Amino acid sequence: MKILLLEDDKLFCETLVDFLQECKYNIDIAIDGQDVLDKTFKQNYDLYIFDINVPKINGLEVLKLLRSNNDETPTIFLTSYKDQQTLKDGFKNGADDYLKKPVDLDELQLRIESILRRSGKHNNTIKLFENIFYNFNSQQLIINDKINILPEKVNLLLDLFVQSKSTTITKEQIINRLWNTNESYSEGSIRVYVNYIKNILPNIDIKNIKGIGYQIKF
Repeated sequence: MKILLLEDDKLFCETLVDFLQECKYNIDIAIDGQDVLDKTFKQNYDLYIFDINVPKINGLEVLKLLRSNNDETPTIFLTSYKDQQTLKDGFKNGADDYLKKPVDLDELQLRIESILRRSGKHNNTIKLFENIFYNFNSQQLIINDKINILPEKVNLLLDLFVQSKSTTITKEQIINRLWNTNESYSEGSIRVYVNYIKNILPNIDIKNIKGIGYQIKF
């Protein structure tokens, strides 16, 4: 996934680039609106992340120009503006989403994933923790750039957990994902698989909700 970032604040830009590169995105940087037009003339991108208040051509106007030239690349605005008119102008000019500064980086990652998924350009690899990633397509856990081979049902359970992070997963959902209708299961085996995941991902927050299932937080 290749992202064009329009941001003229050098320190904030460096923070964003470091975070997005950790999330396995390729980043190009534009420091003003004209720079955006020059780069998009030469290169196609999967996503734009634009600040509004930048030199030469502001983010609103540069997106309007891109849209007028049939560039439908998904776009997120990052802005310190709080007035409703500016936000309305952003959507009117073709924005898909926006985040107000100061930006929560984890929320930004979720917004990026959501937009790319809707546009059919999903990265399919997400960051779980430092140096730990999960690929949805291959259902692979990657730790320190090495693929961890997991038992089949542990892998299925982890995939369910990752897809349902920050929500509660019922016991029925787990059973339906891990076992076929003609297979038997036990409460004990579910706990074994949950504990396996806790051991390989010690930072994961898995809470047993008695009588319901598990609550997962990354």
